[in-house]
Amino acid sequence: MRPPASPGPVGVAILGVGHWGPNLLRNFREDHRTRILWVIDRDSDRLAHVAERYPGVRLSDSPASAFDDPAVAAAVIATPASTHFDLARLALAAGKHCLVEKPLATSAAAAQELVRTAAEARLTLAVGHVFLYNPAIRQAKAYIDEGTIGKPYYASMVRTNLGPPHIDVNVSWDLATHDVSIANYWFGAPPNTASARGGSWIDRGREDTLFATLTYPDDRLVHIMVSWLSPRKMRDITLVGSRMMVTIDDMNLAEPMRLHDKGIDSDTSKPFIDSFGAFRASIRDGEIRVPRIVMGEPLRAECQDFIDSIVQGRDPLASGAAALPVVRTIEAINRSMQNRGREESV
Repeated sequence: MRPPASPGPVGVAILGVGHWGPNLLRNFREDHRTRILWVIDRDSDRLAHVAERYPGVRLSDSPASAFDDPAVAAAVIATPASTHFDLARLALAAGKHCLVEKPLATSAAAAQELVRTAAEARLTLAVGHVFLYNPAIRQAKAYIDEGTIGKPYYASMVRTNLGPPHIDVNVSWDLATHDVSIANYWFGAPPNTASARGGSWIDRGREDTLFATLTYPDDRLVHIMVSWLSPRKMRDITLVGSRMMVTIDDMNLAEPMRLHDKGIDSDTSKPFIDSFGAFRASIRDGEIRVPRIVMGEPLRAECQDFIDSIVQGRDPLASGAAALPVVRTIEAINRSMQNRGREESV
């Protein structure tokens, strides 16, 4: 536990208002417990837009402007992935709590340094693994913990879209981080090994499509397919257990989750199934339930958890410590791709 924050609004600086930063800015602006003091960006047009929409907020192209301000208690970093480590390191050194967009860093060594620095300084370090705040993902976690689906066997995850490709990292750092964070959260542990193959058709040398297989403790498997090069935007997950199966379609806002009473019941005391009729008799094809999931805005919950952590002196759900195994897994995925799919230890 860390000491709780002092009374009064938490002073916040937003670093980066490109693709995702404006969403963070909006959510923190709407939280009565925070006060946006600075917005930092190197693009003058973006700063001009912020000035028009949020009068009174200080603007700068230099992170030092925010880090040197004693009224700033928290830095929210939504800059390109390759800059996360340097900016977070400077923010923590200046005594600021940090929310860093995923990935926390682009190497495990760098991520470990940030986690250690935050712990030593007794500062909150949160990471933008926003899907941990998705109500459907949280409900699936409850089904696992309560035993509703039985023993988890495997998960299959598909996350695709047509772009936008990144210029500083490949698709594993951009998209696969989401699915690794979900699987780690569900299973309560990082994977043991990773094997992966990727393709780089948009920009040679930087993978835009990835197929990865992760092995987890208790004989669990996770398959991940992510791509910037697809005609369809998909966020589909299938979670298979010994009793039930769960499907999540994050693009279906009305019915994002289904719980399937389906499976294949086996009796090890009987001979191996040797006919199609016997095989059919072993299939359990029960009802499909549509749980009521109130989606809300996961990013709002993420931002609120970050402020709660500062105010209450506790760790957030998407903490730096929880993000470190994600970075290690993505490193293993990239080693595997470099070695033509060889299985790598995480």
